[in-house]
Amino acid sequence: MSEEKIEYAKPLPDFRPETKPFWEGTKQHKLLLPKCKDTGKVFFYPRAISPFPGSVNMDFDWVESTGKGKVWTYSVHYMGPTKAYKGETYVVAMVELEDGVKMMSNIVDCDPESVTIGMEVEVVFEDATEEVTFAKFKPVQ
Repeated sequence: MSEEKIEYAKPLPDFRPETKPFWEGTKQHKLLLPKCKDTGKVFFYPRAISPFPGSVNMDFDWVESTGKGKVWTYSVHYMGPTKAYKGETYVVAMVELEDGVKMMSNIVDCDPESVTIGMEVEVVFEDATEEVTFAKFKPVQ
């Protein structure tokens, strides 16, 4: 008996050249962050030009995040933006990583009502399709 794979029905990201290393990292279950060569600072979200004042750097190093952080703010959603989310309660959160950046994602593997500001979380990866793996966060046990 073979296991039938359920097709992923939720929206998928648009891939852009400047985000390619990020998505390649998530496929390998690594959370990679761009690092400005001018300032030595990491940032998120991946973009074509450094976000730091005085830098017009378009060439970045990519460094692996610890994947640990804290919930900075969050919202529990009882009704999704499309029918793909029908009947599903989920948490959208801004996670402040130990690396010094904030990243929007989902908090998973817990009761949505148990999420709190300041909750310690760690990255987990969801292999949505063969091409897309999402970085999400779960409470630290």
